[in-house]
Amino acid sequence: MSTTCLARGSVLAIDAGNSKTDVAVVGADGRVLGTGRGGGFQPPLVGVQVAVDVLADAVAQAMGEAGIGGVDHVSACLANADLPVEERELAAAVQARGWGRSTEVRNDTFAILRAGVDEPRGVAVVCGAGINCVGMVPDGRTARFPAIGKISGDWGGGGGLAEEALWFAARAEDGRGEPTELAQALPAHFGLPTMYALIEALHLGRIPAVRQHEVAPLVFAVGARRDAVARSLVHRLADEVVAMSSVALGRLGLLEEEAPVLLGGSVLAARHPELDGRIAALLAERAPKAVVRVVTAAPVLGAALLGLDHVAAPARAHRTLRAHYA
Repeated sequence: MSTTCLARGSVLAIDAGNSKTDVAVVGADGRVLGTGRGGGFQPPLVGVQVAVDVLADAVAQAMGEAGIGGVDHVSACLANADLPVEERELAAAVQARGWGRSTEVRNDTFAILRAGVDEPRGVAVVCGAGINCVGMVPDGRTARFPAIGKISGDWGGGGGLAEEALWFAARAEDGRGEPTELAQALPAHFGLPTMYALIEALHLGRIPAVRQHEVAPLVFAVGARRDAVARSLVHRLADEVVAMSSVALGRLGLLEEEAPVLLGGSVLAARHPELDGRIAALLAERAPKAVVRVVTAAPVLGAALLGLDHVAAPARAHRTLRAHYA
């Protein structure tokens, strides 16, 4: 394998989420020359260097397929890069691996945004296990939130829905709270007779905590049957999506002009009618010129487009890259 860099303009694109990593080597003309896939990127659990080792495995796959040993620019969109200080720390760790002449690290939500727009302009809300929102405009300005949980004012995502649903269901069963079908639906999903049994199983680890993500779809299913508590949780999530996106649009001066609001992540991509309808209605009030779209393109495409932006690639390179992932 050659140890020389490609011609100026080549990009190593990395999209690393909590569960998997996708990598692509992209030429200056937008052609995808090699790809790789690896495990999840979780520096808070394993440390920065071990987390970057996971990236290294996928990068080696992609560079091996491309037949090169380095690129001009590394564009990495990484989960858990929630604060600028974390982006800088991760950028230094990635740059130290010598994969490219330069490195830029962004939160992985920026990959969703860039994948869904023809220019770096608009707002994206990602709702998977958690929730996050970012916005950007072509002059380089961005809008973002810390998105590290309740201490930064955040609520939502599959994790937030599950936690609240369990709380309401527990209180419905023992009489402290209002009745809700969730008190029957949640334990039944796990093959248990009562919420008490489900609480015990979760507390003692007989049901792994990671399985709590299975609760979120139940909230939508029960809400669709007009259960008041479940519907209130769906509405609360919609309220959060609209609050984040409208504030981000305002910070970037996009409220008074047509601008995309892109929705991504497993919860929003599932297109639940009650959630979609409330998001559309609330945005019509708070950001009437917003154009809502769901992003289904691979996030690594967004990381690669950000890389091509950085190296000032021509428009035809962007079109070639998008065609590859179409």
